[in-house]
Amino acid sequence: MTEAVVITELNQRASLRTWVAVLGGIIGAFMAVLDIQITNASLPDIEGGIGTGSSNGTWISTSYLIGEIIMIPLTDYLSRVFSFRRLLLTNACLFLVFSVGCAFAENLTQMIFMRALQGFTGGVMIPMAFTLVLTQLPRSQRPIGIAIFAMTATFAPAVGPTIGGYLTDNFGWQYVFFINVIPGSLMILLLYGSLDRQPLNLGLLKEGAWLSVGCMAVGLAAFQTFLDEGNQYGWFDSDYIIKLACVAAVFLILFIIIDLTIAKPLLPLRLLARRNFGLGTLVNVLVGFALYGSVYVLPTYLGQVQGYDAEQIGLTLAWIGFPQLLLIPFVPILQKYVDARLIVFVGLCIFATSCFMNIHMSANFSGPQFEVSNLVRAMGQAVVLAPLTGIAMVGISQSESAGASGIFNMLRSLGGAIGTAALATFITQREKFHSNIIGQSVTEYSVASQEQLRSLKRYFRSRGTSSESLSEGLALKALADEISQQALIMAFSDTFLALGAILLIAATSIAFTKGDPTVRRLRS
Repeated sequence: MTEAVVITELNQRASLRTWVAVLGGIIGAFMAVLDIQITNASLPDIEGGIGTGSSNGTWISTSYLIGEIIMIPLTDYLSRVFSFRRLLLTNACLFLVFSVGCAFAENLTQMIFMRALQGFTGGVMIPMAFTLVLTQLPRSQRPIGIAIFAMTATFAPAVGPTIGGYLTDNFGWQYVFFINVIPGSLMILLLYGSLDRQPLNLGLLKEGAWLSVGCMAVGLAAFQTFLDEGNQYGWFDSDYIIKLACVAAVFLILFIIIDLTIAKPLLPLRLLARRNFGLGTLVNVLVGFALYGSVYVLPTYLGQVQGYDAEQIGLTLAWIGFPQLLLIPFVPILQKYVDARLIVFVGLCIFATSCFMNIHMSANFSGPQFEVSNLVRAMGQAVVLAPLTGIAMVGISQSESAGASGIFNMLRSLGGAIGTAALATFITQREKFHSNIIGQSVTEYSVASQEQLRSLKRYFRSRGTSSESLSEGLALKALADEISQQALIMAFSDTFLALGAILLIAATSIAFTKGDPTVRRLRS
């Protein structure tokens, strides 16, 4: 590509109609990502409302994720069959219908069914918004579109618990789902008049890689269930989990083999062999791991250790979410003067630093103590995804962009699912480790332990405990609870250390990518 052609492309500007379509698509992607996390802080209320226990309530999130992860890679093919406009508008309307259906669910079965359908329709909106940015915006304005799209991946998960907690505590858990109605209606209005009409191409149904689709759907559903249920069932100590792992492994391997050997694959997996797309996608998976993992770890800590309710958790996480609104608009400007790889490297290091700031927590470490680290985390998250996307898409042609979008977005969501499951297990195992270590030093022969027990017995006797044996029993229980809480706090500290390490690996990986030659030529 000559310099004159590059300059011509960089001087092009998208029409208002194009921007309306892009913004409409991004609203849809934002809602789809928001709905992954918006129920997390409200799960106890939802579980109570539909009459199920906490062990079954996890399916409220799992069913949505299964639907979304399966649908993301199917979107490119379905958009060619039914047309981009028809598929996006239909799924936008159905997303609203199923959202309202979730609010009216009366039992777990109805909720799981509606959440799965909501996930299927939401999964269409994420890659289609990304495809709109890559295919409709000229090169000069693409960084702006990618930066706005980045808000769906970083800002939406951060504010999900904030919005969900506020709505649940002030209006009821049903409004966690009703909230989609207004932005969803706006999205439909924006898209209806701005997307070009295209004919159906039903003949492509005969060319569909349906065996590949079936293997992918079964494999991803089994893998997502394996991740969500593994910690609860003790992972490979359970026959149920072993069977899920085997099903996931067999069907996902078959899917990969089929996709790499047929002429018209469901997903262009060969794109992963390209240096920038392969490494960029790897970093994207690690970012998803850390992004969704941190959104899981922090609320879990505040709820289990500090006893925060949904709204209090949401207000703490707001320090991660809302500052990004101020920072993300400056990312496209920064990209004009600084190499995208350097921006991503620094952003990931800042994100990692925010995690390292939480590795020495104590029982007094609550919401206010997280404010500074959350602000630092907001700075890191805000500048990472937009330039990372640009790095990954170097060398991807416009005809390949829809397939690349499906892979890129699906694997980030999958990385988030893996991160949440892995960190839940990590917390459990590290709590056991620290509990054993602390327990070895707290014995009947320990002077400090005896003094602590005597102090606790005096406390309970002063509160009117009826007998010496009862006060001793209460003292022993209080000491055991204190050991358990301290072990749990140390486990969460270790988890933040692990998150920081993952992000440093991601930062190192980005150094092996190539810069965009077009941008480099323009700067020179």
